[in-house]
Amino acid sequence: MEEIKNFIKTNIEKYMFNGAVIGISGGLDSAVVGKLLVDSIGRDKVYGLILPERDSSPETVDDAKLVCDYLGIEYKIINITGILRKLGIYSLKPPAFPFPKSVQSIYSRNIWRKEKNPFIQDLTTQGDEKFLEALAYYRTKPRIRSTVLYFEAEKINYAVIGCINKTEYTIGFYTKWGDEACDIEPIRHLYKTEVLELAKKLNIPQKIIDKKPSPDIAPGITDEFALGIDYAELDRILMKIERKEDLSSENEDSVEKIKEMLKFKDFREAKQLHL
Repeated sequence: MEEIKNFIKTNIEKYMFNGAVIGISGGLDSAVVGKLLVDSIGRDKVYGLILPERDSSPETVDDAKLVCDYLGIEYKIINITGILRKLGIYSLKPPAFPFPKSVQSIYSRNIWRKEKNPFIQDLTTQGDEKFLEALAYYRTKPRIRSTVLYFEAEKINYAVIGCINKTEYTIGFYTKWGDEACDIEPIRHLYKTEVLELAKKLNIPQKIIDKKPSPDIAPGITDEFALGIDYAELDRILMKIERKEDLSSENEDSVEKIKEMLKFKDFREAKQLHL
């Protein structure tokens, strides 16, 4: 934990940032990173942005405010629905009104379920027309959030802080030019289950610890639903693969699923091809 705090403080000073801007989602990762920021550079130098949109969970803003109040940081809520609507994002899906979130959740999950292996289709940007439209729909949201974060940060010379963990980075569970766009990544070396343990040590509010991880880009889509595997099993197998340990005791289907994720992970890396 001290190593992470030193990493943050050193790089804020080295690159002459005045402080740090962080997107507070109401989820575990941003809560943990927010606490590490406060403990390393002080709450007066940490600025939180809460960036909901039409499809956000009804709990998103309340949970994000809970985190900001717990951290004792200044924050601002910027609803990005108008920006997304101007881009025509919502026109790719049926109108949300007057359907309740439960119906919207069923619709979103059914689109994902239609593909044989939806996460691999996501990684490689494959699938039928409806699925590809869904990918464009989902991916634009974190990209707009990234733009807003940089807009607010650069006005005051603050660093944009990322919240991607090692599990997400290893299998490519992030949006290129979206949530991976940042200046400093404090927890990229920690698997999701390790972030959870760190959250307990940091006394993150229990409601946030108990909350199901979600990208909050479509009703009903949680991380584990999108991946088709729970984090405990996913991390255990990833750690064994990293350490070149025996996998015979693990579920064979899960091992193959994860190996396929790793095979196509490079499709998600934020790099440009050139001669």
